[in-house]
Amino acid sequence: MITISQLTKNYGKKVQALRGVDLEIGTGMFGLVGPNGAGKTTLMRILAGLVRPSSGKVSVLGNDPTTASGKLAIKSVLGYIPQELGLYPDLTAFEFLEYVSLLKGITDKAERQKQLAEVFELVGLAEDARRKMRTFSGGMKRRVGIAQALLGSPQLLIVDEPTAGLDPEERVRLRNLLAEMAGRCTIILSTHIVEDISQSCLDLAIINLGQVLFRGSPAEIINSVRGKVWHITTDGKRPATGMTIISTMQTQNGVQYRVVGEQVEGWSAIPAEPSLEDGYIWLMQQARLNENNGK
Repeated sequence: MITISQLTKNYGKKVQALRGVDLEIGTGMFGLVGPNGAGKTTLMRILAGLVRPSSGKVSVLGNDPTTASGKLAIKSVLGYIPQELGLYPDLTAFEFLEYVSLLKGITDKAERQKQLAEVFELVGLAEDARRKMRTFSGGMKRRVGIAQALLGSPQLLIVDEPTAGLDPEERVRLRNLLAEMAGRCTIILSTHIVEDISQSCLDLAIINLGQVLFRGSPAEIINSVRGKVWHITTDGKRPATGMTIISTMQTQNGVQYRVVGEQVEGWSAIPAEPSLEDGYIWLMQQARLNENNGK
């Protein structure tokens, strides 16, 4: 579906957003996770044909997004939900989606009405379609963003930070909605929230400082940190350096720390079942250590 080879993107002489990225992305839902500033949005914009890479090769459904014909072909099969979606607050959701559908070339009125009804029902906004979008919550606006991306029945859906700033209930709703849509088209979900990936993606890549640190399944990341996750309970004293504290919780017996580390000598540590977040933190920590050692 998507092939990326030695992709780089430079902004000026000092900022290298992508540094030799190699990826192959197939069908289903693919997760792209990393901290803010890792290069995720730049990569998504290149795939969508909105940004031209500095070097490397990209193929999206057999099309080159750096050429005029490739951009046009990708646009016809792409649904794109940027991190910041520009909505018109004085329009109703129906008016906005009708406007977008016309921009996408859905000029037949009957077909347009049919698609609008389908996407509103799919994202759970059928009863709110005639409300002005200024009255919508953050989660409802995100769902409008998904609805507009689904118009035209795209083969590829690119979603950039869909749950950022949402409350837990809306985050769960959106994750479930995206998972349901993965049967209809390929979805690339870009996020810095590890939990979003753990609940929805069987295939993922972790990116940091413009480079891919890991490519595989959530289970592989979890297994990589097995035997390195511990619970340590103290009277309040923080565990020594060399361990990364994942969480802190007050208990009746003191303070319980969840830590990731190779060595826990000198502490009464109880092994804990690792999570995807533990594996992600461990991987990022090792990447920083390697980077510092290389300087």
